[in-house]
Amino acid sequence: MLIDRRWRESFESRAERNGPWDDWTMFRLAVEAETASLVPSFDTMLCLSRLSGFSPMPHQIETARKVLFEMRGRAVLADEVGLGKTIEAGLVLKEYLIRGLVRKALILVPASLVLQWVRELNQKFDIPAVAHKKEYMWTGCDILVASLDTAKRAPHRDIVLGIDYDMLIVDEAHKLKNDRSANYRFVNRIRKKYCLLLTATPVQNDLSELYNLITVVKPGQLGAQDRFRETFMLDRRVPKNEERLRGEIAKVMIRNRRGDGDIEFTRRIVRNVRLELSVDERRLYDGVTDFVRNRYREAKSSGSSGSMLPLLVLQREVCSSRDAVFLTLVRMFAKTPQDSPVRQDILSLVELIRLVQANTKAEKTAELLRECGDKAVVFTEYRATQEYLLQFLKERGIAAVPYRGGMNRGKKDWMTDLFRNRAQVMVATEAGGEGINLQFCNHIINFDLPWNPMRVEQRIGRVHRVGQTRDVYIFNLTTAGTIEEHILTLLHEKINLFERVIGGLDAILERLESKTPWEANLFRLAMEAESDDELRAGLDRLGKAFRDAERLVKSERALSTGGVRLAARSGENQS
Repeated sequence: MLIDRRWRESFESRAERNGPWDDWTMFRLAVEAETASLVPSFDTMLCLSRLSGFSPMPHQIETARKVLFEMRGRAVLADEVGLGKTIEAGLVLKEYLIRGLVRKALILVPASLVLQWVRELNQKFDIPAVAHKKEYMWTGCDILVASLDTAKRAPHRDIVLGIDYDMLIVDEAHKLKNDRSANYRFVNRIRKKYCLLLTATPVQNDLSELYNLITVVKPGQLGAQDRFRETFMLDRRVPKNEERLRGEIAKVMIRNRRGDGDIEFTRRIVRNVRLELSVDERRLYDGVTDFVRNRYREAKSSGSSGSMLPLLVLQREVCSSRDAVFLTLVRMFAKTPQDSPVRQDILSLVELIRLVQANTKAEKTAELLRECGDKAVVFTEYRATQEYLLQFLKERGIAAVPYRGGMNRGKKDWMTDLFRNRAQVMVATEAGGEGINLQFCNHIINFDLPWNPMRVEQRIGRVHRVGQTRDVYIFNLTTAGTIEEHILTLLHEKINLFERVIGGLDAILERLESKTPWEANLFRLAMEAESDDELRAGLDRLGKAFRDAERLVKSERALSTGGVRLAARSGENQS
């Protein structure tokens, strides 16, 4: 062992002459710098003492620790929506940067989330991440956040594939589930030392999707694909050799659930607002319902299942706005043969639309916004309803901005900033709501209700998520004597969806939907019920099936690793 003693001669010489000595302030700074760079032990997380104004939750710290010290920086982070996968990835990246193990990192995300990621990394972690805008930035910037769609296109593709990255992070990584897709092939070819894939849905339709994600993170972990199918799959959704498979998955995947006991959220305070339709609105609702029921019976008797979807959409739209109904009727009219009597039925409904001069739900929405006097997100499923609401609120002096799937990245970020800093209201559609974090707001108005519980939970999860410090107020608008009222009863009273966090909601629906999609089953119940009592009885049975499936999923938690449920065993009778 060699010991550097050159400092000793200099020190003895200065001691004899009593100087010159270094500046005391500079000396203390040097000592602090050396102390800060020390690593007390291998499993100490240095980043926790260097965060700016926020404290990660225990499950986020534990996840990061597991990735760093057990999974060696290669993992699938599969937490449910709203639990802070971005925070977990940021902790891992920050730790590697401090330790000098990462210098060049690439974060690939949906275009609408680029600036959100840049903001989070800079403000919370002091990581100097920048958004990709120019071609030179691929090589000129060390921590780069870019759209996956941009990165995989020429000329960017060849540049990215020619760089050796210390770390690659991919958000919404379920877009890599198909190994024949351009996304998968591109990401799999990127050269990287560490790799994190973030997705709330690691398995959607096929166990092969899980294999593909894990292969990107750690090639060979599950063997060759043919061998994986032979060893671990009874069919595409049902595993075999589960103990062994769980053990392999646990080495590369972590899943935290909202229902886990150590994850705390603020309260959800729910108010169901029951409204009476005007006379003209009631005529339109009854007319549309009769039209849909007649077409449903015709389609069922002829075996034409392909015509069911427009009918389902129309039945849901009539509980939203006349504008949404009108657009669907126009499309149906264009596709209907000229000699069909259905055309006259459609024209009769258009005449009923002309008579509707007001929207009871819109009036109530404006009233609720004035009462709360705070920021609120108004959710609707339909673009036509969104446009109507924006104009309606503008006429009443309420500042509102839109947010929808068709907007480009820049406009989405602009709308989010306007909502945060200036507007009281954001009117958002389902497509636009994916991935955005709106914890600065704590009021939600469900102008119309999705029939699928998962989509309802995704709406709430935009606001009620990790980082929300206030109780969240949820207003559900429903019209008396309509199918929407029955749906709300199912979601609220039978399932208790709004007030509690249902752990494993995706797994529950997967079990229930093994034969028939949830929404299609609801539509069938609504169309075939001869009375309200019969419809209520059918929804009671569906609610019981949901609760039974929830109990089974909870019991199956013992058969999962890291909270990852592998596959549904069988379907339940849904009605």
